[in-house]
Amino acid sequence: MGTGKTTIGRVLAKALGRNLIDVDTEIEKDKGMKITEIFSSMGEAAFRDMETEMAGKISTLSNVVISTGGGIVLRRENIELLRKNGIVVNLTAAPEIIYARLSGSNDRPLLNVPDPLAKIRELLDFRTPLYLNADIVIDTVDKTPILIAEEIIQSAKLIGR
Repeated sequence: MGTGKTTIGRVLAKALGRNLIDVDTEIEKDKGMKITEIFSSMGEAAFRDMETEMAGKISTLSNVVISTGGGIVLRRENIELLRKNGIVVNLTAAPEIIYARLSGSNDRPLLNVPDPLAKIRELLDFRTPLYLNADIVIDTVDKTPILIAEEIIQSAKLIGR
């Protein structure tokens, strides 16, 4: 979260002439609830089940750019689903940068805690080994979305996709 997935996804989709599909948005449409409502009423485990179900649905699509939440890596099957028909890109940023980008936002259920920066560090400590399983890893600090999209396109060409 806070690395620019949705913003960069939009720019990348436009550059490639493709549609952007945001997993969280699709879950919200499908369930008729905001992600924050799902977390508060059903819990994180239920949300993760919905996320896996949606990853399965959208992984069959071609010629789209897919933006996911940062927790999608918590289930290996999600990455396997997304990778079978595409390239998995991990966008990174330092915890302090993520915190600054998200300050003032109240739509991040996992950060509704007394010390959000500590929670960001905790999440990154746990998730980073999972994130590094991506096909392409790009640090988003001090780069424009256009530059990052171009870097993704060039990296995808190098790996032959």
